[in-house]
Amino acid sequence: MAVVTLSAVIHREADVYVAECPELGTVSQGSTIEEAVGNLKEATELYLEEQSEPITVAPAILTTFSIDTANAEAA
Repeated sequence: MAVVTLSAVIHREADVYVAECPELGTVSQGSTIEEAVGNLKEATELYLEEQSEPITVAPAILTTFSIDTANAEAA
């Protein structure tokens, strides 16, 4: 099996960290960042085991953007 490097986007929701792999759409959570990423790795491995066709992974594109919150609050 080949080793593939994937991305993990992590955000906090209430009392858990949510980790998402944007390349494949897999998601998991954990009480710590490390646990969330470990659970995401496991979920992604299980997802890939279920695929009957080989998966081609395109690199994720991550960017940022800005908004003017003063205008958003006035609306």
